[in-house]
Amino acid sequence: MSNTGERMLRVLDVIEAGPAAMSFDEVHASLGYTRSTLYRYLKTLTDAGLLTPLGDIGYGLGPRITELDCAMRDKDAMMNAARPVMAELALSVPGIALLCRRYRDKVLCVHQEQGKSRFASAYERGRARPLLRGAASRVILAYLRPSAVARLFAADPAGFSAAALGDDLPSVRAVLKAIRTRGWDTSSGQVTPGITGVAAPLFDNSGIILGSLSISVWHKKIPDAELAIISDRVCFCAGIVSKAVSATPER
Repeated sequence: MSNTGERMLRVLDVIEAGPAAMSFDEVHASLGYTRSTLYRYLKTLTDAGLLTPLGDIGYGLGPRITELDCAMRDKDAMMNAARPVMAELALSVPGIALLCRRYRDKVLCVHQEQGKSRFASAYERGRARPLLRGAASRVILAYLRPSAVARLFAADPAGFSAAALGDDLPSVRAVLKAIRTRGWDTSSGQVTPGITGVAAPLFDNSGIILGSLSISVWHKKIPDAELAIISDRVCFCAGIVSKAVSATPER
């Protein structure tokens, strides 16, 4: 991407992270671009439907984003492969099945299936979480390249320590290696009190980590025998989705 494109997308990032609407002056103060450049970027993003003008109160996210979300629901190979598998998983455990993707340095929920469980998950589609907390995130972290893990640790060593991932880089690598050796991860209460998650990784046809498939159940602690059964089911389902994604022809 050109430098101009990167700078323009930063406008979108700032407005996404801000309140419901941001004025021109607020965006200008956040980015420090020249006023003429910012006017040009805002016009381009508005013309593309990625931003929408809201009169005197400024700019908000535009309708094209909703249109793109609809297209993704219809065309995303991972989601299409995962839906029926997740629905069956959520009924058989029972619980709430989540499909997550790695996105930058965070994890984004892209689909959710609920079985007969009576609790609700706040981790809805489009909701992002950090890579450090929750089985659905940690199992992705475990398969990142060592250089990416080192960069993340250098940026937030206290966060790794608080998430019981290790107090130094060798300790972190040992914890993540243990997750890879097991092939799945579990966590209790790291995201929602009283909820235990069990997650397995999803890969593309090159073995690159794409995301995770997980099930959340209403238990503070799952007995070991039951956890073994659930983890086998989650890993089996994740294998089906990874295989389907890998078999999808490139266009």
